[in-house]
Amino acid sequence: MRYEILGEPLPVVICYPEMNETIITEKGSMSWMSPNMQMETTAGGFGKAMGRMFSGESMFQNRYTAVGGSGMIAFASSFPGTIMAFNITPGNEIIAQKSAFLASEAGVNLSVHFQKKFGAGFFGGEGFIMQKLSGNGMAFIEIDGYCKRYDLGPGETLIVDTGYLAAMSATVQLDIKSVAGLKNKLLGGEGFFNTVLTGPGTVFIQSMPVSAVAGALSGFFTKG
Repeated sequence: MRYEILGEPLPVVICYPEMNETIITEKGSMSWMSPNMQMETTAGGFGKAMGRMFSGESMFQNRYTAVGGSGMIAFASSFPGTIMAFNITPGNEIIAQKSAFLASEAGVNLSVHFQKKFGAGFFGGEGFIMQKLSGNGMAFIEIDGYCKRYDLGPGETLIVDTGYLAAMSATVQLDIKSVAGLKNKLLGGEGFFNTVLTGPGTVFIQSMPVSAVAGALSGFFTKG
């Protein structure tokens, strides 16, 4: 399938499926399309629907199929940032932040991904429940703000503030590390815990998480 990503910092991905090819989205985020794109809404089975719900998406999928010839369909991001394209294959799965999924080819499966380690789950906040993209096909995810990529070698680590992890290879291990020193915890303004990512694999860091923006603006909204 041919596609193009245009318009940062408010990007849109325009997909050009061939006849009978299907594009799926969880959010109803279709922006515009050619008239031969036929839409169908489906849950895809109770188990899969519940998994999508826990991963921050809708229980239902919108499936758009090109009928009678090649088609065109566009999906716009919901927040200023970046749209990233991933070629998902067996052994090349992606773990993404909750609600990151934008659209994909029909062969891509979206499921909930829980962090295996208790510490990561209990203290990881936004990092506890993530999305796993597996199967076969192109997938598109939203990243908040600018995206920086790091390729980690075996045993190589990167420390990330909670919420700034956008996506990572399924081979990357995630754990939670306490900030050293009581004074640093109480007065540093960075919280009590950081996310530790260990390779091998690729990680994608975002510069402007929605949660950080909401926190920065909340003081202005509460002033009377």
